[in-house]
Amino acid sequence: MLDVSYLRKKRHVLEEALRKRGYSLAILDELTEIDARRREIITKANELRAKKNEISKKIGELRRRGEDASHLMEEAKKYDELLSELKEKEKEYDRKFWDLWGYVPNIPHESVPVGPDESANVVVREWGERREFDFTPKPHWDIAELLGILDWKSATEMSGSRFVTYRGLGARLERALINYFLDTHTKNGYTEIFPPILVKPEALYASGHLPKFHEEMYYINEDNLYLIPTAEASLANLHRGQVIPEDKLPLYYVAYTPCFRREAGSHGRDVRGIIRMHQFNKVELFKYTKPEESYEEHEKMVQDAERILQALGIPYRVVLLSTGDMGFAAAKTYDIEVWAPGLGRWLEASSVSNVEDFQARRANVKLKRKNGKTEYVHMLNGSGLATPRVFIAILENFQQEDGSVVIPEVLRPYMGVDVIRPE
Repeated sequence: MLDVSYLRKKRHVLEEALRKRGYSLAILDELTEIDARRREIITKANELRAKKNEISKKIGELRRRGEDASHLMEEAKKYDELLSELKEKEKEYDRKFWDLWGYVPNIPHESVPVGPDESANVVVREWGERREFDFTPKPHWDIAELLGILDWKSATEMSGSRFVTYRGLGARLERALINYFLDTHTKNGYTEIFPPILVKPEALYASGHLPKFHEEMYYINEDNLYLIPTAEASLANLHRGQVIPEDKLPLYYVAYTPCFRREAGSHGRDVRGIIRMHQFNKVELFKYTKPEESYEEHEKMVQDAERILQALGIPYRVVLLSTGDMGFAAAKTYDIEVWAPGLGRWLEASSVSNVEDFQARRANVKLKRKNGKTEYVHMLNGSGLATPRVFIAILENFQQEDGSVVIPEVLRPYMGVDVIRPE
């Protein structure tokens, strides 16, 4: 979340940020009203408390003189009742304020292009040459059917739509991608984490997924737990409530987890293949940094994800997202999109964001400077990478006319084969 001073002292900055993101300013008017009412209650409570203290002094004086103080004690009791009522009202307005404040998004960094949606995104760079085929390239679902490596029928029967069963070398390719991603990132200095995939609501509030994205997640009511939509939710809580010494930063983490998303509102979109699934695998990168180093670390994180795709030989492009296309918690985001020739389109395989201190305030994670002062850390997250879109890119970019798929060289030690051939 943002510092409340943005509402009380720098509202113009907050208004401009919401306009850039395409948000209504009505939420700020409501917050200001709630905050004003809460402050009125606090002021009134302080006035009553001062009057009660005066009465308490008088009661003490009467008692010391042996005089009757019962009438003043009755008056003090009435003040106690009024203060109790005001305390409950203060709690109510406090809860209302923080619940609503949780819906206010992060302020975009000054380098983020302003625009209403993805049409304002900026392509920063493109890597690799798109292959020229001497036959019509197939989409991944046709390739997978011919190879017998993806089974939608069994998955649909046991789980419903937007699920898939990986079979044989398809399952091995998925596992190879996960292991290759993890091995590469740990060699580059990231500490591997295998976190819980069921988390409390407080954890998702800290990561910025609640309250806004409740409808996008799977919730287990009986246990008050959510299935994580991304390992970011778990990694953002690794140091919750902690103060990290300055000389321990930056901290680099990498985690593989399955991810679960309801894909609410995506009815009819990308219904074929594995482009948009309810369950998918992802290797997530996460950093805790000093504020002054976070944007340098952001660029490094993007490059860490890029190196994976370069080693695989998959053409990709890096896109700087606009204010209207950026995620709720992000201050700046790059998407890395892989080329899928069978589909004839770019597919997002990674999203790398600097959220600055937005998550740190929610999770109460601070750094302690050498001079003893404390401040909130900056947090960064990025896919390194999500497997479905990379799986698609491998099938479609390395398909052969006979239906076989050549395995990228760096994956062959994990696969044990050089080519996946039709059954």
